[in-house]
Amino acid sequence: MAGVETIERLRQYLRELPPQARALLIAEFERSLLRGDEGAGTDLVLQELRRVVRDQREGSPRIGNCARLFFKPLEPFLVDDRAEHNHPGRVARRSLEMLWTWVRRDLLPEEASVLNDEVSEALLAGDEPKAEHLVRAFQDRVAGAIETILEAGAADAKLHRRTLAQIGTPRASEDATTLKCVLAGRDELATLAAHLPLRIANLAGDQLDEYMALNEKTCARGGELFLYALLVLMSRLAAPWQVIRLSVKAAGCDIAARVAETQYGVAVTIVLAELDRMVGELRNELHGGGGVAVGALLKTIHDCARGLRTELDLPVDSTWGRALSAQRAQIADLLRAEIESAPGRVRRLLRARPSTEIRANSVLDPDEVAEAEALVAFVGNCRSFAGELAINEMTQRTFNEIQYNLDTGTRALLDGLRHAGEVDRSFRQSQVDAAVRFCAKVFGVEYAALLTKAAEVASAAERKATRA
Repeated sequence: MAGVETIERLRQYLRELPPQARALLIAEFERSLLRGDEGAGTDLVLQELRRVVRDQREGSPRIGNCARLFFKPLEPFLVDDRAEHNHPGRVARRSLEMLWTWVRRDLLPEEASVLNDEVSEALLAGDEPKAEHLVRAFQDRVAGAIETILEAGAADAKLHRRTLAQIGTPRASEDATTLKCVLAGRDELATLAAHLPLRIANLAGDQLDEYMALNEKTCARGGELFLYALLVLMSRLAAPWQVIRLSVKAAGCDIAARVAETQYGVAVTIVLAELDRMVGELRNELHGGGGVAVGALLKTIHDCARGLRTELDLPVDSTWGRALSAQRAQIADLLRAEIESAPGRVRRLLRARPSTEIRANSVLDPDEVAEAEALVAFVGNCRSFAGELAINEMTQRTFNEIQYNLDTGTRALLDGLRHAGEVDRSFRQSQVDAAVRFCAKVFGVEYAALLTKAAEVASAAERKATRA
């Protein structure tokens, strides 16, 4: 499918980078997004960086070359989420191993064994076109076999339960249906992808009409492909939530009840599921301490929630409205502990201490300072998204408290540095250096530069007094 090869090459390149290089890239792309400098592909690269880090932390599905070729058409429909989470028309990436086991063990065991040998031989000989041709023929047989067993299961409850148990994934029926539909309609979906740009910055105006017509043309060749054609388009959107604009266009208005009556109403369900996935990712990053582009992730969540609220007239008591309200409440609960801990972390590091509490030649723990600095920056980022994420009051209160602590505490720190002796000088200097870093996040770099100069003056005064 057009664009899939490009993304796979990008993923391979990012996977081969040293961890330090990936960390630097993540930090730089996050700063770029938060500044509003959204270059072409920035969000795509950041998304792939997050995925590579997660894969290396949690482990990727253990599938070989034959399976990778087999699942290639499924790439636009894979989602990095819990296998039990309901994503219409999508399959959790971690479910691929179990699906492949089912295909080669229960569905078409003999054909799968022959395919594996023949594909391995072709790849060893460098004949990739032959390997792809073999896999295509096998995909057709798998799609037919799945359709046969699902139809038989619809008439035989015992057979249906046994099939689901053999598949073994939490959403076995949905996963099998998605696999069948995507394999059977791979050519139509590939044609649709070939007519779409790799990245659509804004789904609006003439583009909205054009891509809606393309989507419906694809579905005309196979009615069951509607959902998957919609997901192909969504996979190319720089802001995936914009897929709901198709549902508003189809309904002719933004009234949720009218939108739900159209076949495009499923787009809203898709976006809500994606928002729920991102909230789960945020939870994992905050609890795991991985530090993986949380600020940029917050921005994406914010934009998605705002898009749902501004593009649609969502009554609070509607199914979609309740789902969005519940997600916003989850976000607020997740962020509260991090946000409200920031003033205390800053206060503990910058507390003016008597000389008797300071060990000779000691300094603040650099890791603690870096963590506190990141937390202060995190609170600042949250302020930008506070209204939509239902954290406005707590974020403003916390930020004001940090400002007060810095504004009043730095004076005492400068005074302590001015009168420091040989024993406590290095520690007091490290406190002032930490305050400079925090102030750069809260008051800006110019204020931090002024504080640095003040610290230099205080230190020079102390050295002059010592010499005297």
